[in-house]
This record gives sequence, C-alpha cells and structure tokens, in this order.
Amino acid sequence: MRLWKAVAATLAFVSVDVGVTTAIYLLSHLDRSVLEDLRHFNIFDSVLDLWAACLYRSCLLLGATLGVAKNSSLGPRRLRASRTVITLVCLFVGIYAVVKLLLFSEVRQPVRDPWFWALFAWTYLSLAASFLLWWLLSCVRPDAEVLGSGTGAGAQGFPGGRQAPAEQASGATLQKLLSYAKPDVAFLVAASFFLIVAALGETFLPYYTGRAIDGIVIQKSMEQFSAAVTVMCVLAIGSSFAAGIRGGIFTLIFARLNIRLRNRLFRSLVSQEMSFFDENRTGDLISRLTSDTTMVSDLVSQNINIFLRNAVKVTGVVVFMFSLSWQLSLVTFTGFPIIMMVSDVYGKYYKRLSKEVQNALARASNTAEETISAMSTVRSFANEEEEAEVYSRKLQQVYQLNRKEAAAYTYYVWGSGLTLLVVQVSILYYGGHLVISGQMTSGNLISFIIYEFVLGDCMESVGSVYSGLMQGVGAAEKVFEFIDRQPTMVHDGSLAPDHLEGQVDFENVTFTYRTRPHTQVLQNVSFSLTPGKVTALVGPSGSGKSSCVNVLENFYPLEGGRVLLDGKPIGAYEHKYLHRVISLVSQEPVLFARSITDNISYGLPPMPFETVVEAAQKANAHGFIMELQDGYNTETGEKGAQLSGGQKQRVAMARALVRNPPVLVLDEATSALDAESEYLIQQAILGPLRRHTVLVIAHRLSTVERAHRIVVLDKGRVVQQGTHQQLLAQGGLYARLVQRQMLGLEPAADHTPGPPEPPGDPCRRA
Repeated sequence: MRLWKAVAATLAFVSVDVGVTTAIYLLSHLDRSVLEDLRHFNIFDSVLDLWAACLYRSCLLLGATLGVAKNSSLGPRRLRASRTVITLVCLFVGIYAVVKLLLFSEVRQPVRDPWFWALFAWTYLSLAASFLLWWLLSCVRPDAEVLGSGTGAGAQGFPGGRQAPAEQASGATLQKLLSYAKPDVAFLVAASFFLIVAALGETFLPYYTGRAIDGIVIQKSMEQFSAAVTVMCVLAIGSSFAAGIRGGIFTLIFARLNIRLRNRLFRSLVSQEMSFFDENRTGDLISRLTSDTTMVSDLVSQNINIFLRNAVKVTGVVVFMFSLSWQLSLVTFTGFPIIMMVSDVYGKYYKRLSKEVQNALARASNTAEETISAMSTVRSFANEEEEAEVYSRKLQQVYQLNRKEAAAYTYYVWGSGLTLLVVQVSILYYGGHLVISGQMTSGNLISFIIYEFVLGDCMESVGSVYSGLMQGVGAAEKVFEFIDRQPTMVHDGSLAPDHLEGQVDFENVTFTYRTRPHTQVLQNVSFSLTPGKVTALVGPSGSGKSSCVNVLENFYPLEGGRVLLDGKPIGAYEHKYLHRVISLVSQEPVLFARSITDNISYGLPPMPFETVVEAAQKANAHGFIMELQDGYNTETGEKGAQLSGGQKQRVAMARALVRNPPVLVLDEATSALDAESEYLIQQAILGPLRRHTVLVIAHRLSTVERAHRIVVLDKGRVVQQGTHQQLLAQGGLYARLVQRQMLGLEPAADHTPGPPEPPGDPCRRA
C-alpha cells in the first residue's frame, strides 16, 4: 500500500474516533463538566475511562503513523514486529469495556441509557479499525519499491504477513483430508446423530444438578429433588449409550480412512518415474507410508471427534449460561479471547515443530532400514557400534525437537490455565455478589459454575484439538505431496501388436541421469540388436552398459536420439506390453517373499503349472527346486534370502523365459552361476532361444566370445563393433580387455551390483 494513502486513512480515522467518542461522552454527561467528572470520578457511572482509552489508542496510531512517515523502510518492519503488542492492547481494552458494562449495570440499567450503549459499541468498532490500520501501516512500501516490485501490501497477507498462505494451505490440506471420508457419509451422519444426543444429555446434567440443589436448599421438597435426580439418571444413561456408539463409529470411519490413504499413497508411489526413487530414499518413503499415514488418521479421527462433541456441548452450555446470568456469562467470555490467542500461537509453532519431528523421524528410520537391510555388510566390516551411534545421533535430533514440543506445551498450559483460574475466581466472587444481592439463586450459581467448568474443559479440549490437528496436518501435507505428485515420465503408449520381430535400434542416443545433470552417461550411441542374434555389450565399468539397458527398458527419458523397437519408439508401446516382450535378468536379481512359482510367474495372469516348470528347466533351475522341501511352493524369503546367489539368478532367468520374450536382456545374469549352469544357459541362448533378440552384458570371455556381434563402449560412446575375431584383429580397447582377462589382470566380474543410479554415483553400474 502507498505511504500517503495509509497515513491519510489513519489520520482521518483518528479524527473521527476522537470526535465521535468525545461527542458521545459529553452527551452522556450533560449534568457535569469534564473537569468536575475528573475530580469526582466514579468508575460505576462515569465513562471518562472509555474516553481515555480512545485517546490512548489514538496516540498509539499517531505514533505509528509518524514513525512510518519518517522512515518508510524500517517503520513498517517495526510495526510488523509489534503486531502482537497491538493485538494485546485491543484485547485488554475490549475486556475492560465488558467489565465497565458490568460495573455500570450495578448502579444503572444499561438498556435505558442509549449513550452508554453507543459508546460501548463504538469502542469495539474503533478497536477493530485500529487493528486494521496498524496492519495497513505495517504493510506500507515506499513508492519506488511499490513500482519496482508490484507486490503492494497484499504480499504479506492478513494478518501476520507470510503466515496467511501457510494457514490457507493448512485449511486446504484439512479439507482435502476430510474429502477422503466422503465414501463414509452414511457412517458420518449416524455418528453425528449419536454425538448430538450424547452432547445434549451431558449439557442438561448441570442444569438439573442446580434444580436438585434448589429442591434441597430453597424449596426443601423431596418430590422436586427426586424428579431432578431421576431426569439426571436418564440423561446419564442415554448420553453414555450414545457416546459409546459414537466413538465406535468414528473409530471405524477413520480406520477406513487410514486404509484409503495408504492405498492412494502406495498407488501414487509405484506410478512415479525411476528418477523419483533415485532422489528419495527408501526409508523416507516407508516412513510416509506407515508412520505418517497412521498419525494422520489417528490424530484427525481423535481430534475431529473431540471437536464436534465439544462444539455441540459449547453451544448448549452457552445458551444455558446466558439464561442463568448474562453478567456471569460476560465475565466468563472475557478470558476466552486470551486463551484463543495463546492456542493460535501455540498451534502455529507446534505445527512447524511437528513437521521437523516427522522429517527427523524419517531420517532415523531411513538409517535403521539401510543398516538392517545391509546387515551382512555391516557385520563383515564390524561396524555395528558405529551404525548404532549414527542411529543414536539421529534419535537425539528427534529428542531435541521433542524437548521444544514439551516446553511449548508447558507454556501453553501455563497461559491457558492461569487465565481460566482468574476467570473462575472472578465468577465465584461476582456470582456470590449476585446471590447475596438476590439477583440469582444459589442453585443457579452452582449450575453456572458447573457449566463454566464444562465450558473450560471444552475450550481446553478445543485448544488441544487445534494443536493435534496442526500436527496431523503437518504430516498430511507430506503425504498429499506424494499422493498429488504427477510423474514426470508418463507411460501413455498404446501400441500392442500381436506379433513382434524384436528388432532394436539405438539411434544417436544421448542420456543423462537427473541426479547428475552435468554428466552425459551415453553420448550419441548407435547400434542394433537383430532378431535371432546375440549381441554383447562390453567395456570398462562406468562405460554406459547398464545405462543402455535402462533406456531400453524405458526406465528413464532420453536427452536425445531414439530407441526403436520394430521401427517404433519404445515410448509408443503400451507399458505392460513393452515389459512383457522385453525381459531383463540382472546381476543381482530381486525375488519377492513369495513362493518360487509366484516369483517365476510374477506380473503375469494365472498360467498352467507346466509352463512354469518348462521355464525353470530352460533356466536349469528345475533340479535344485525339486530338491527343496516344498518344491515350487518354497518361500524364497525377503529378497530371496533363502536361496543362494546362483539359485536366485536361475529363478530370475526362469521368470524372464516364462514370458517367451522376443527381446531378452541379460545383465551379468550368469555371474553367480557355476560353470555347468553357465554352460547350460549359454546353450539355451544359442539353441532354443535362437529366435529371440538377446542382449548380453558380461565380463567373462566365455560369455562374450560366442556372441554374433560385440559392441564395445567406453565413456558413454561406441568405440568398436564386430565379432570376437574381428575385434581381436582390429586391436584397440576390446583386445586389451581380453588380454588382461586372459592374463588374470582383471577380475572376471568387476561389475558393481546395485541400482544404476544411486544418489552418489548413478553410473556405477553403467
């Protein structure tokens, strides 16, 4: 907002405020002058103090205006930093106005004094206007800055600058979370009905408690006392019954919500592109899928249940309180704005802490998951103690955040509890005055005090609900971030021909991993895979061999060039079809914790058992499978831990062969096999699989030399192509690799296992 507009608006309001307040004050005191009122001031029938409050807030606004006018850069910053101060000033002036109304009612009837009501109403209007003008002055930008940035005052939001978008985001997150409960509308309606019944029953109990006390103390009537107690018993039984049903239905609703959230999150995760899993650690994703979704459903279910129950109770309690005594009701409500402000500050701070706690827990969980999944490596290096220390340090970070949460909660309880205590003492003192003066009965006072305790409990519950909801929203924001994330690589191909030859062509393929955008893993790579032929990819580690497999499998988008399958880009083929006609067997195959039959037929519709056995025989796996106790029904364990490395590779080979794929990719698929098994696999490749297009990545000379064509890669480029004899005759890199292996200078398999693109080195298997 422009400086001159804010200053003009503030000066105009101050003039109107002082003028109107002074006029009302003078008209309400026609019988005496200002000086006489000042000398004989009586707080019970004079409004001089409200006029003084007007002068005080006008001085504050004039001081703020002067500061902004003199320094339009630092002035607004100081006003933004003091928004809490002006909020407290307006709040306490408003509370004093309520106290003034109660004091005034002791000597006069406020209804019969229109000037007092006019000044009372104008005081609240001017307080709201004062807060708004303070906010406008705090958002002032110098004219040059306004013209340069084009943001204006609205850039800071209302109230509190940058906090407004965060609050809007929290509201949107909560609204989105509740939208997931739409399928359970019928349950929600039933739960809401029983909630209202239970809350109303609990609301009427204090009223009939007062009736019972009046029957004993005032009427001394056993009949009235017995009637009140009977009604109380019926209300207690009915509300307890309804509360039980309500709680059970809400628990069921949010259990269904938890399942729904986990399903949506998991579906979203498995649809993401491969680069997403390179950039996000497994432990973080598992933490979101387990602890965060559980926290969201538990906190929201518990807190929404509490909020709805207390909202109904508060409505009934307020009605009864005003019917018993409007004066005591005003005393009660003077303290609640302070409690609400404290809850608001605490809720925002707790929400931020909750996000930090969840992130710290995710990091700790990731450390634990990484260590436990690689326990053999940890044990082989005797690094158990160090891993435990790393995990302990991560937990200490969580503990430090928990300490901040505990301290914040302590201050919140202190602030709200002290305010409630002051309100309760004021009610007891003022209520005793009303009973002694005959303005209310002792039974009504007791009923009112009980209602005040109920209202205090409700407000305290609502405060905890707010912080709980903010904690749930903090966890939900990360969950919805993953649920709503759209994959950057969409598998929207539609080609699914009945017949596929299996011709594969790499045409000037250039490829870069997203986690290492400045390193081209493949540079203008061109070669072809011919049906019925075996093509071998060789080269030093890091030359780009496995990256060729990755782009052939359509795991990552290309930076340049094309990969064609039967003359069509691989992205044009339907996703399931593409991976049915191209099968991959990697050096470290992953088996699932299921039976061998399920692992071999993984990803395929139900098929005859004979087909599974035939594929296992081709992969030379049938023999060892039949030696197992449960044969093909044997559970392989987590990641195939119950099988040896060679057995896992043979099962993975059977999983690929059962599809009868036109294109078969073997990425060091025989590295863990004994000589006999490797020979049988090679015979299958050169025999029954001769009609397939086969791509082999291997370091063993025995695997490579019988290939129909050998493609040599170095630093992401094709440097040689030809048969084994042709490349030996040419010399160059291939001849040197063969010579080194024959002389034993290079390991038979220096191909590092693992994913092609870990965060630190996406090319370690390339």
